[in-house]
Amino acid sequence: MSAKGEHLKDEGSKLQVVAAGATAGLISRFVIAPLDVVKIRLQLQTHTPSQPPPPGTTIYRGTLPTIRHILKHEGLRALWKGNVPAELMYVSYSAVQFATYRSSTLLLHRLFGSDTLPHAAESFVAGAAGGAAATAATYPLDLLRTRFAAQGNERVYEGLLRAVSDIRRDEGYRGYFRGIGAGLGSIVPYMGMFFAAYETLRLPLGGFWALPFGSGDAAAGVLASVVAKTATFPLDLVRKRIQVQGPTRGRYANKNIPEYSGAVRAMRMILAAEGLRGLYRGLVVSLFKAAPASAVTMWTYERALNFYMGLGGRASKD
Repeated sequence: MSAKGEHLKDEGSKLQVVAAGATAGLISRFVIAPLDVVKIRLQLQTHTPSQPPPPGTTIYRGTLPTIRHILKHEGLRALWKGNVPAELMYVSYSAVQFATYRSSTLLLHRLFGSDTLPHAAESFVAGAAGGAAATAATYPLDLLRTRFAAQGNERVYEGLLRAVSDIRRDEGYRGYFRGIGAGLGSIVPYMGMFFAAYETLRLPLGGFWALPFGSGDAAAGVLASVVAKTATFPLDLVRKRIQVQGPTRGRYANKNIPEYSGAVRAMRMILAAEGLRGLYRGLVVSLFKAAPASAVTMWTYERALNFYMGLGGRASKD
């Protein structure tokens, strides 16, 4: 195998890749769920020192204070609000993402040959394709996750099925896809940069960081996620703001969320009202979340894929 071939993720059958991706998504989501809730609360916060929020609006002042506030006023379970749709989303998302990444890589090899395209370009295209396909396939679950995580003590939705029914009744099918333009606009460059950086760093770090448990995979995932997340964070914030639009907008823990009619207009309004800093609300906790999530996801994926391939090999021998 060529040096370039050592980087590829085309090992294993499509079913094994899907199963490994789903396993990685399931585990990583549970680990980072509390940080995800904190990130969403901070992203939806719009007040500035010169524009104090209206009475009754909760003010979150940072990652640890937000965690303490949620624990004090909503209890421990609140840190996993929205975890059911989020788990469904992460399992489905990871399965679609890794399957599409694998299929895109093989397609590029058929079209251009396995050694024609630069490895970083190949990983960028395959990663962007995987991210776009997974985002489109799971977007309604992402929206539901956001709305449940944004709930304070007032219950906006009584449960997952009721939320699906209420959104369909009050907002129509388009309600499930609020903000998908910003979602695709952020995920395509994010996943492209993530996989390009990950595949570039995985083997060098694996050799340099030769610690137990495959630390090279985890370290590459952390560094890749920090680079990609920082570059695309404003669009992620805009997506969250748009996801909670509609008839329930004023009922979440952040009660002063402005009304936005589109991603570009939302970004302009945020810049005008909150400044450039407003587009990066929650970035710190997002990086704290993205780093372990990516590390756990890639570490678990590599090992789950090897496990399922081992099962397949034993099954073929039996």
